[in-house]
Amino acid sequence: MHFPKAVVKYRALIIILAVLLMIPSILGMAATRINYDMLDYLPDDMDTVIGQNELLADFGKGAFSLIIVEDMPDKDTAALCDQIRKIDHVETVLWYSTLADISMPMEILPDAVYDAFNTDHSTMLAVFFDSATSADVTMDAIREIRSTCGKQCFISGMSALVTDLKDLCETEEPIYVGLAVILATAAMLLFLDSWLVPFIFLASIGMMILLNMGTNYFLGEISYITKALSAVLQLAVTMDYSIFLWHSYNEQRTKYQDHKEAMAVAIHETLASVVGSSITTVAGFAALCFMSFTLGRDLGIVMAKGVIFGVIGCVTVLPALILIFDTPLQKTRHKSLIPNMTKAARYITKGFPIFLLIFALLIPPAYYGYSKTNDEVYYDMGECLPQDMEYVIANTRLSEDFHIASTHMVLVSASLPASSVRNMIEEMEGVDGVQYVLGLESVLGSLVPEEMLPDSVREVLESDKWELLMINSEYDVASDLVNEQITNLNTILKKYDSAGMLIGEAPCMKDMIETTGHDFQVVNAISIIAIFVIIALVEKSISLPFILIAVIELAIFINLGLPHYFGQSLPFIAPICISTIQLGATVDYAILMTTRYKAERALGNDKRRSISTALAASIPSIIVSGMGLFAATFGVAIYSDIDIIRSMCMLMARGAVVSTICVIFLLPALLMLCDRLICKTTLGMKKNKNKNSEVI
Repeated sequence: MHFPKAVVKYRALIIILAVLLMIPSILGMAATRINYDMLDYLPDDMDTVIGQNELLADFGKGAFSLIIVEDMPDKDTAALCDQIRKIDHVETVLWYSTLADISMPMEILPDAVYDAFNTDHSTMLAVFFDSATSADVTMDAIREIRSTCGKQCFISGMSALVTDLKDLCETEEPIYVGLAVILATAAMLLFLDSWLVPFIFLASIGMMILLNMGTNYFLGEISYITKALSAVLQLAVTMDYSIFLWHSYNEQRTKYQDHKEAMAVAIHETLASVVGSSITTVAGFAALCFMSFTLGRDLGIVMAKGVIFGVIGCVTVLPALILIFDTPLQKTRHKSLIPNMTKAARYITKGFPIFLLIFALLIPPAYYGYSKTNDEVYYDMGECLPQDMEYVIANTRLSEDFHIASTHMVLVSASLPASSVRNMIEEMEGVDGVQYVLGLESVLGSLVPEEMLPDSVREVLESDKWELLMINSEYDVASDLVNEQITNLNTILKKYDSAGMLIGEAPCMKDMIETTGHDFQVVNAISIIAIFVIIALVEKSISLPFILIAVIELAIFINLGLPHYFGQSLPFIAPICISTIQLGATVDYAILMTTRYKAERALGNDKRRSISTALAASIPSIIVSGMGLFAATFGVAIYSDIDIIRSMCMLMARGAVVSTICVIFLLPALLMLCDRLICKTTLGMKKNKNKNSEVI
């Protein structure tokens, strides 16, 4: 009791310290860089990643974009190229004027090259930057190019995508937090017994969110997904802990005249229950850290840290605030809007055979939909953006005018003979979907003598170590067709040059597909095993972990199976993260009811009465907790224009509701069915196996 008494005694100091910590937290949050490029999270040992690094180190080229210029005379286009070259961090602008004097007819180029870069009303420029795809300076350069080019130009490429994504995120993120706060407050006002306490909860949780976001500074950077979701998730998940303390405090006030003493006891009791409850949530988030696609580690660390801060705030800042505002809090208390659940619990327990049948019938379609949803995810980040974004419009124009859906780059050893490179290019151009391969050999063609090629052009496409080839493909990024194409191109490349590397957005996406497919299995297994062990230790049982996880896993199958039946495609990261988050965040509902059921059985009550009592006592807490998670995420899901954020929040909101329903209706049925097994396999319950037993 030393810690609870210290919190009560130094409550004013705790508030002062918490407020002071907000200053470095806000500064740390502002200084934390946000990464908008999913490809940055691929493992460093992949050829695509090594190749991107080589391109930057050896050629001084990092990001790459294609610019479509419509209805502009050649002379003006050449002038525009000169203007773009002057923009900071633009390394090369590749167009006809790069290859020869603009006074020379463009038709001197090989027909294939001319046709690849020109239509009857537009021409295409290739722009290389001397900085990485998602570097801040690259995004600044993209904005300046757009400003310079005007409405006649359209810029494609990953850098254009991350620029649009960043601008949209920065506009929407404050609204995410505002919606989560408003709807979570509404849920607490409806379901709690005080009009003022939701605002006290928000003050405490808000401080912990800022502390969590501020300490992200020490991670160097976080992803935009982590930034967008972490505050909303932390609010939703840690709200339970505040509710536990509030209920415990009010219960202790009926036993102790001194409200400070009542709070000390409440902190002591809450600390034990909250630590036990939070361990499963932390384990769920920590499982994400085992993804080789390191976005999982990014989200996992930040969210696990957020839960820990939430627990700390619940037993320090929140008690201090409640004690300071005790008088108005007590004056604004009202009767809870959730009715007594005793009758409902009896009906649910009595009708358990029906719910067992429902449980059995739900498993096949839920699992089928779940397995199909995992096969129907999309990886193209362009699909996350609204159709009216500049990047999406540019990609559409590129596809319609030039039949280019993706561009690959090849790094081939500079020592490879020109004849071998020509043969390799010829083979690559024979691969389905390859429109053209651009390199020194193809630029020269048969009409341009080698000595006519300026040194500036040679420097663009060749270094001491590598020669650079560009491949235009008709196939969309992350499609099955382009992945097969990349496999065939790699086979040809390795035949001629074992050290050669195929890089670009589509090859990186192919690696991402293979990486995350493996990650899904690993993360799922680790989260289930970790939470199984935690439940086994907390409940001192071998059978209960199977039962509790079965209920929540069914809820996950239903939640992630519905998109298949609705004909929806999810962003690839959503099923991986949601299955783990939903398990970790909502298994607490099942633990809460099971712990009370065990306590009732230990008192000598028969199984029907024990389960009915546990259910009646747990339903209000489960509803408040589930509706809190639903409210905090549903508003964001409805509002967001970024599909990856919208999808994940909708899955979390729906998952909270589905888990709540499954725990309230299906868990009691399984406890009724397995009571005898539970008593035999749970420490301290063997004495109940024949005591007051009843026939099912």
